[in-house]
Amino acid sequence: MTPPNAWSSAWTCTVHGEVCPLRPPRRPCAEGLEVVRATARVPVWVPWPLPLGWLVTGFADAGDERSGGRAVAVALSGPSPVGGPADLVLIAEEPGIGLGASYAGLPGPDPGDGFGTSAPDAKVHIDGHPLPLWAVPGSDTAAFAGEARGNWLWAVLWPAPAGTLMLEDLRLSDLREADLDLPYGAACPRLGA
Repeated sequence: MTPPNAWSSAWTCTVHGEVCPLRPPRRPCAEGLEVVRATARVPVWVPWPLPLGWLVTGFADAGDERSGGRAVAVALSGPSPVGGPADLVLIAEEPGIGLGASYAGLPGPDPGDGFGTSAPDAKVHIDGHPLPLWAVPGSDTAAFAGEARGNWLWAVLWPAPAGTLMLEDLRLSDLREADLDLPYGAACPRLGA
């Protein structure tokens, strides 16, 4: 990637053209959340209440000082419904950014051809309304995508069997609008992807 220079105010990639750089992950704490919240142009989603035993384990955002956070990821870690530890990353992003697809292990910036043409595979609730999500094929993940408030919403889980968490009644809150007493855990290594 090439940083902004005298000829362009955007970060550029030789393959993809103008891109939003992924900033280093933010620590899982109130201060880390405030840094992301201050510049986020998209929702900062978290399931609330959290599933039993789950903790917020970090934040990441893509964008620069000029554009703000055009993609935001919130990491959570806890017990998988099928046993063992699991990680969940919820991503909200403007179309074309590609952060969710990157975490899901996809080559392009979106879920790909044929997405959303069948019955949804999961749902979450936002503001009391059900939001459909469709499974997206991933390598070692369970990934789901849908649209919320004019942006992509991704839920990416590791390991893949932890995808059964999406069958629970997850209600998402936007941390830009809600001051919640979040429990924090150790930093999730998945955010550096």
